[in-house]
Amino acid sequence: MIRIACVGITVQDRIYVLSDLPDGGGKYQANQYIETGGGPAATAAVAIARLGIEVDFIGRVGDDSCGKTLLSELQGWGVNTAFCRQYPNACSSQSAVLVDRYGERIIVNYPGRELDTDAQWLESIDFSRYDIVLADVRWHQGALKAFALARAAGVITVLDADMTPQDITPLVALADHAVFSTPGLKRMTGQDESEQGLKLAAKCTDGKVYVTLGSAGSLWLENEQICQLPAFSVDVVDTTGAGDVFHGALAVALAEKMPALQAIRFASAVAAMKCTRAGGRAGIPNREQTESFLSLYV
Repeated sequence: MIRIACVGITVQDRIYVLSDLPDGGGKYQANQYIETGGGPAATAAVAIARLGIEVDFIGRVGDDSCGKTLLSELQGWGVNTAFCRQYPNACSSQSAVLVDRYGERIIVNYPGRELDTDAQWLESIDFSRYDIVLADVRWHQGALKAFALARAAGVITVLDADMTPQDITPLVALADHAVFSTPGLKRMTGQDESEQGLKLAAKCTDGKVYVTLGSAGSLWLENEQICQLPAFSVDVVDTTGAGDVFHGALAVALAEKMPALQAIRFASAVAAMKCTRAGGRAGIPNREQTESFLSLYV
């Protein structure tokens, strides 16, 4: 049986839906309000669970009401949180998310308080139990430690290479599959053009490199050649969490030994379907829904 670990952050998202995103100071009225769990690794874990795969989320929360809600919601989605650590007197991470009628968004994140970044405690987890270890870059020490332990155990690693203040080059070097967001790739390589950025990123790792381009689809390197897959066309309601869902679905596809093109197509479909509903998780399809969607594009 396949089992995947997702290492990183979980965040309480407070989503405000407006007709247009604010362009300055003032007062604005939301048309809709949604409160739901978010965070790159945590939402990837939900996507993995929705696709019928056993998954552990390994991260940190406070012992506040927000942290308890975050863990309870993950458990409700079928994600195992036994390896999460709750810190006393700590404040869990929260985000305000503004979404417009086109599904575009602005995210303001508070990373939390008193959440110890030390990751030595991960050594108590047997990483050899996993087929894939996925990590986001928001808990830098956790990702480094998890990837080192995974590599020692011969386990495949997938990096959600998004924006973060730290230099993610050491994480990319440890990743078997480094999946960049467009801003994350630009920040690391300094390249405006994604193709050139991807080629530079490939020099930092022996693994495979990819970049997601939103509505423009995905790029990846195959035998040193740039490959591209367009995004699926759907009625977009909210893009929040789409990249996180893509990473989770890609981890499932890689664990199931799908070839690169098939794996990216699978992940793209799951991410596209997520975008048809508001919130970072409500629209995540299960396996049957995903296969039904893909059957329309044979």
